[in-house]
Amino acid sequence: MHTESVEPWSHHHVFLGNDHARNEWRTWIVVALTAATMVGEIVAGLAFGSMALLADGFHMATHAAALSIAGLAYWYARRHARDDRFSFGTGKLGELAGFSSAIVLALVALLIGFESLLRFAEPVPIRFGEAIAVAVVGLVVNLVSAWILHAGGGHGHDHHHGHAHAVSHDHGDHRDGQRASESHADGHMHHDHNLRAAYLHVLTDALTSVLAIVALLAGRFYGWIWMDPLMGIVGSIVIARWSWGLLKGAAAVLLDMTPHQAISRDVRMALEQNGDCIADLHVWRIGPGHVAAIISIVTDKPQEPERYKDKLNWISGLSHVTVEVQRCEAHQHEAA
Repeated sequence: MHTESVEPWSHHHVFLGNDHARNEWRTWIVVALTAATMVGEIVAGLAFGSMALLADGFHMATHAAALSIAGLAYWYARRHARDDRFSFGTGKLGELAGFSSAIVLALVALLIGFESLLRFAEPVPIRFGEAIAVAVVGLVVNLVSAWILHAGGGHGHDHHHGHAHAVSHDHGDHRDGQRASESHADGHMHHDHNLRAAYLHVLTDALTSVLAIVALLAGRFYGWIWMDPLMGIVGSIVIARWSWGLLKGAAAVLLDMTPHQAISRDVRMALEQNGDCIADLHVWRIGPGHVAAIISIVTDKPQEPERYKDKLNWISGLSHVTVEVQRCEAHQHEAA
């Protein structure tokens, strides 16, 4: 059989998120802003003796690195999207980038917390006026960065479908109410987690900037020098908690966990009819807004796999479906 004869049944494995290129350049813009502010805050923190400002600066350094990883993940995923070495494409590069940056964040959280504890024991003089001015500039940059990523969809949903096997919604055999009840789960599946991670990075930066400003104001007007290292500790706790959440979310995708039980329920509801039973079902995420499924069906009356795939067209996000059909052996023997 010639290669050309199988082309109608072949398909690509490009499972990138919607607006992939736009999200990539938005991320690089934020990297530049974050890096510039990071340098300013670290230099100012050393010059003015502010632990909270240093914590914010080093926090921004970790986010600059994490955002760079996100940008590189976008670039690499786009560049190798059609590389046959990646069996299901490069859609999960963002999850790998998020997992890596989360580990770095956890380590930096420990370092900031430790340094802040040392400052409790040995306080240092702080030049409050200059330190507050720099912290405010950092906060403004963080808010601008958050707006850039927010406009790019870092908080929203991604409804791109890259595979011809799953393109339509609201199939006539199913109730609109069922789909409405699953809309929340569907939205989570369509998140571009790489961009969302970048968005959460700058939001966390903004929070630590606020903590630094609060500490500096308290020290300047009330003499509460202890507020500076205290805010450093609070910042480290925030970073650690965010890091843990990112680790769990990225690991779930990297380990091919079922993205949401609602998807499995939908598949079973669509296919387990007229005596057909699903003997084996694997559902996992292969990219932002893209889910793959391998389904083994046992039935008395086998049909072509394409007939079963057609029944799944209404399920949003199913971008790569493999169906295996087995005739029920027990009934075969009875018939004989």
